[in-house]
Amino acid sequence: MAVLVVVTILAALAAPHARTLRGLVAGELAELPAIGRPGQAPANGDRARAGRAVTFALSQRGKPYRWGAKGPYAFDCSGLTWAAWQAAGVAIPRTAAGQLARLPRVHGRLRPGDLVIYPSRGPTGRHVAMVVGGGRMVEALGRGIPVRSTSIRGGWLGAVRPRASR
Repeated sequence: MAVLVVVTILAALAAPHARTLRGLVAGELAELPAIGRPGQAPANGDRARAGRAVTFALSQRGKPYRWGAKGPYAFDCSGLTWAAWQAAGVAIPRTAAGQLARLPRVHGRLRPGDLVIYPSRGPTGRHVAMVVGGGRMVEALGRGIPVRSTSIRGGWLGAVRPRASR
């Protein structure tokens, strides 16, 4: 009887987290959600929007790079991140420099949908890519290189986390 009571209590405690636990067991989650103080965690809607932004960005792989392009047939780096977040219903600045300057900074682990800004020799001096999870990002790097998914490189200037207006 005691075992039944313990199992029932554990099931009740785990029920709100069943989807996360299933994803972790199946190897579909790159990391567990961050645990923080009440009010510090992102809203579930922000995570859902981040998922939509990542899905959009990944679906653009193979499309050509073109400076100043924001889709649908070609992208520059910030055009890709801007269009991805637009598709998720979140307005963000159009340029990598604006994204770095005006979006909330990431403190802690990178999550899917976060934007990582690098120094660049290009006309704006900034390059941006979107974190997709599992140590990978999607980016429109430059002329002659189509939109692609690659490992996250070091040397970035900062990371930001778009979110819906509150």
